[in-house]
Amino acid sequence: MNCEVVAVGTELLLGQIVDTNSSWIGEQLALAGIDCFLQVKVGDNWDRIRDALQIALDRSDAVIVCGGLGPTQDDITRDVIAEVMGVELVEDPEVIERLHEIFGSRGRNMPMNNLRQAQVPQGATRIAQMPGTAPGLMCPIGDKVIFAVPGVPYEMKEMVEGTVIPELRRRAGDTGVIRSRTIRTWGHSESGIAEMLADRLDELDRTGAATIAFLASGIEGLKVRVTAKADTAEEADAVVAAEVAEVARILADYVFTTEDQTMEQVVLNLLRDRGLTLGLAESLTGGLIASRLVSIPGASDVLQGSVVSYASDVKFNVLGVPVGPVVSDDAVRAMSEGACRVLNADVGIAVTGVAGPDEQEGIPVGTVFMATTLDGVTETSMAKFPFNREQSRQFTVITVLDHLRRRLLVR
Repeated sequence: MNCEVVAVGTELLLGQIVDTNSSWIGEQLALAGIDCFLQVKVGDNWDRIRDALQIALDRSDAVIVCGGLGPTQDDITRDVIAEVMGVELVEDPEVIERLHEIFGSRGRNMPMNNLRQAQVPQGATRIAQMPGTAPGLMCPIGDKVIFAVPGVPYEMKEMVEGTVIPELRRRAGDTGVIRSRTIRTWGHSESGIAEMLADRLDELDRTGAATIAFLASGIEGLKVRVTAKADTAEEADAVVAAEVAEVARILADYVFTTEDQTMEQVVLNLLRDRGLTLGLAESLTGGLIASRLVSIPGASDVLQGSVVSYASDVKFNVLGVPVGPVVSDDAVRAMSEGACRVLNADVGIAVTGVAGPDEQEGIPVGTVFMATTLDGVTETSMAKFPFNREQSRQFTVITVLDHLRRRLLVR
């Protein structure tokens, strides 16, 4: 069974809305063992939607079209599907009744243009789930089928989970199960990670037991995705688990998690397990490290606080940094130790640097000094990031957290 996804909406092409629906649908199809080789985005144009659906039907067994089922004039998905099917639109009285119920429950009168949503291609079946005003549609075309679901994510997800995936599995018969897990790494390039895994990739190419793919995800780390397909979920999970363990062994301490965790979650857990508290001194990052950490529930039992020492006087007067250059190894060392002292923390992290757009104290833009203090010992490092201001700040956060992670692991 091969299913294609067509996302409808000019706003998707203009970048005004990110198409998260297609990626979520693709994930659900994979979990169900249904192949999805192509995903397409198309604007609110009759001819282009029609062409996209016809091409998708030519090369796929099923199509999920997402969006364009609203009540306004540019919501033309149902009309185009009717043309592709070669049928007329007919009014569904049950949809009309449901629309009146929805608006009545809100104490509002229903605009007449909502009646457009009760128009259904003749021969199509309405999807039972209807959390919003847009009904989903199951439209047979010969031995193939188009599923039309709304673009509103929570409405779409209810229909896909409740009807679309079960119907596709029924049509496909025994499809098997696809499972994936993602390993997150930091500290090496994508090409470097791929080189480390070259022999393993060759072995998997020969055996076909699993596949490995790489995804550079910026501040989330470089991801290594392991995927396997088997007859049952248990078999697929076992293959994936074995391969994840082997990949993690090869990549060693570049791996910061084999579970669905961020770097900040990993570091907080390590500190918590060791009964340690953390204090921060942030200049370049301006509180971004603290923000990332406090986004994790339960961070309060580890994080004491953060001194956002953006101005030099705050470094001197609050953290005890010696008067002098503030973008330096000596300054960041004093900041980390000062964070422990001022915030009564067991562990300190400090960063200072030049985010740009201009150099500072003769230091080039992108230069960052980082420090961690653990068990009374402060270690420092320096990096030069070739990024813009925001990227430099984000990469600094994950890099300094990784420095602390590595120290905690050998404590």
